[in-house]
Amino acid sequence: MSDPTLLPGLPRDGEGPVFREPWEAQAFAMALALHRRGLFTWPEWAAALGAEIRRAQAAGDPDTGHTYYRHWLAALERLVAEKGIADADTLARYYRAWDHAADRTPHGAAIELRPDDFGA
Repeated sequence: MSDPTLLPGLPRDGEGPVFREPWEAQAFAMALALHRRGLFTWPEWAAALGAEIRRAQAAGDPDTGHTYYRHWLAALERLVAEKGIADADTLARYYRAWDHAADRTPHGAAIELRPDDFGA
């Protein structure tokens, strides 16, 4: 078992690390699904995630665990772009669309992406 004092900001329950936000669980699930579909190997994933964490640390991230899934998502986006699944412009377009959809969605309601979200 890993030492929980190494990342004190990573939330845990009695069984281990837990997700802080629903999007973290979704990013985790997307990485698993893309691996199962053969988009990348686990060594490729580990290298991509490690590179993202190193980039963030070099930029001043204190690496306390609070930003771990942001690195996870950045690694996933980078792999998707590198593998030609979606380019950086497409990823940015979807990011803006989801941001727009979240802004118009009442707190606590499920966010639904609609075609008009892409025009914002």
